[in-house]
Amino acid sequence: MFFASDNAGPVHPQVMDRLNNANDGYAMPYGADPIMDEVREAIRNLFEAPEAAVYLVATGTAANSLALACYAPAYSTVFCTQVAHIHEDECNAPEFYSAGAKLTLVPGTDKMTPEALRKTIEGEEVRGVHGPQRGPVSITQVTERGSVYTLDELSALTAVAKDYKLPVHLDGARFANAMMALGCTPAEMTWKAGVDVVSFGGTKNGCMGVEAVVLFDPKKAWEFELRRKRGAHLFSKHRYLSAQMAGYLADDLWMKTAAMANRNCARLAEGLQAKGASFLHQPQANMIFATLPRSAHRRLHDAGATNYIWEGSLEGDDPDEHLAMRLVCDWSITPDDIDTFVSHI
Repeated sequence: MFFASDNAGPVHPQVMDRLNNANDGYAMPYGADPIMDEVREAIRNLFEAPEAAVYLVATGTAANSLALACYAPAYSTVFCTQVAHIHEDECNAPEFYSAGAKLTLVPGTDKMTPEALRKTIEGEEVRGVHGPQRGPVSITQVTERGSVYTLDELSALTAVAKDYKLPVHLDGARFANAMMALGCTPAEMTWKAGVDVVSFGGTKNGCMGVEAVVLFDPKKAWEFELRRKRGAHLFSKHRYLSAQMAGYLADDLWMKTAAMANRNCARLAEGLQAKGASFLHQPQANMIFATLPRSAHRRLHDAGATNYIWEGSLEGDDPDEHLAMRLVCDWSITPDDIDTFVSHI
């Protein structure tokens, strides 16, 4: 009953098999391995972007930060939500890799709105040389609260950015979960909606540790390569990144694992609702934020369940006080795990 994070799940056997196959003999380093050629072509085909520049790094923080650095000069600011991963969970890495660009938070709750984004953009670049200049807009899909932007919502946000000639970055750590929830294509959720660069996540969805950065403007390729090397994220034994991504893409595994994670989440949400849980955000992909009485949380904890208490504490005298929890499903969770968890409520 492990619902703490999709970072904690196992690597899919298909990915492990490809890694094992890659561990035979020799291959040129630094991304010159033949598997990377396969990966590059596969991702370009998936995104319907034959000219796109495709690179691999080992972490989502590196993917987001290096991608943003290519579009955010040191004197600029990146526009993101108050709960964006780049703001809450990356220890100022975007600022570090851009050599000083700041983040400007767009007010709101979970999702960014076009109105709030426009107002926030208008509030910058008004002090001449004394203030930050407008930089990229960064959108998280799936959001940090488990919501999914529709294609129309994405297009509305990118339209605002384009009104000010600003590039758009998509943090896609859970890209596959969002795409499967929407029933769209990778192209429809990125460049066709106005996105300039995307972090295409693998780690949370069955890989060991690999993320792809897809730049739809190939003119940014060399800059990204230099920033990746300077930032110490160019792997010498790169074939082990390539092999993971190749295994992840083969036979549409990345879509299958995301669909499994989303189905697991839907089953869990249904069980929670039947037990009287309230949702802080409507579950749309593979994350749930729900409240239950402290007594129920304690029963789950005592039964060996692992998840985060989001608001409140297990310590307290009132067994009926409602505490919020975060539950995340990955591809490997079984129906029995879910049903057992719900039964202890």
